[in-house]
Amino acid sequence: MNEAFERRAPPRTLAGATILQIVPALREEPTARAVIDIARMLLQAGARALVAAEAGPLVNELTGTGAEWVSLATDTLNPFRLHGAAGAIEQLVGTERIDILHAHGASAAWSARRAATRSAVWFVTTLPDVPESSVLGAYYAGAAAQSDRIIAPSVFAAQTFMQRHRLRSEQITVIPHSIDTAAFDPMAVPPGRVSALCQAWRISSAERVVLVPGRLAPWNGQMLVPDILRILVDGGLRDVIFVMVGENRTHRRYAQAVLKRAQAHGVAGLIRMTGHFSDLASAFAVADVVLVPMMQAPVLGRLVAQAQAMARPVVTSDVGALPEHVVVPPQLPEDVRTGWVAKAGDADDFARALALALALDPKAYQAISARARQFAEYMFSPESVAAATRGVYTSLLTRDL
Repeated sequence: MNEAFERRAPPRTLAGATILQIVPALREEPTARAVIDIARMLLQAGARALVAAEAGPLVNELTGTGAEWVSLATDTLNPFRLHGAAGAIEQLVGTERIDILHAHGASAAWSARRAATRSAVWFVTTLPDVPESSVLGAYYAGAAAQSDRIIAPSVFAAQTFMQRHRLRSEQITVIPHSIDTAAFDPMAVPPGRVSALCQAWRISSAERVVLVPGRLAPWNGQMLVPDILRILVDGGLRDVIFVMVGENRTHRRYAQAVLKRAQAHGVAGLIRMTGHFSDLASAFAVADVVLVPMMQAPVLGRLVAQAQAMARPVVTSDVGALPEHVVVPPQLPEDVRTGWVAKAGDADDFARALALALALDPKAYQAISARARQFAEYMFSPESVAAATRGVYTSLLTRDL
């Protein structure tokens, strides 16, 4: 252990503390974005913010906030490289007088844990959305179980990890991943954009839109859409268009099978497939209701949160963390509802939920839309997520090592 570090009295607040975050790479992805948001929060609190990661397009943005970047390779499952990273982290802890190590991801957690066991430093780990699938990845993820505090993106992820590693609930704090609530804001969509998209997608002003976002793939559940539509039409629903917004070339046969099923059900004329579409916020703005019929727990379950940030009620599946991202009874009262949760793969259940959403009168629809936006800002905004992470840090700093 570094002698200078031993002699220094650790800080009790973020002001004056030094926090080192470790992330695989500073490329354009949600984890790196979260790291920058946390770094910005730390600087505002008077702390010193360091980030160790491989280089990427976000390096300049990070350093532009006043945070410091250190080149470090943890974006690997190679044990020799991770051993080397552990040594580099241990050296940083001593030379930079680190108070808290925060590792994002399994490999980073493994390297950081080895360094933390040799140093007087608090160790925090953020878990991925879903458990590591590979044997080696799961082994590295096990290092997170030895953290002083574990941050899980959902109760689903927390419970899975707790059961696997026999942890106590007080060891884990649930903090959802953030979304860009400034970009996903109805007020941010340029005037005329919605009408232009409606024209491009052949949607008349009299028709309502159910948006189904996400790549066309078996695990995303779009095969259920023709069945849902048939049930709704048979129930008397009229003037509704389902728009599937997502890349449809990778799983081309699946996309073709969805269309073939729609034709067999006589509802193909009510479905639009846009293919890849990068302006998802504008697509949400076109929608009256957003449908997320996933069959499996998503790796990144942000669509439900993004849709609500755009003030759109959501109907989603009961898989993974998706039910946690929408407000529904009986967990909370009916008057705070922001959407509906249906049984994965159950077309009847989805049709019932969508029928309720589409039957809302203008006043009720306006109320649920406003609640959806408020809920998204409260739960998923970068400021809210950074503030919750700040709480984890400060709770550690007030404890004795």
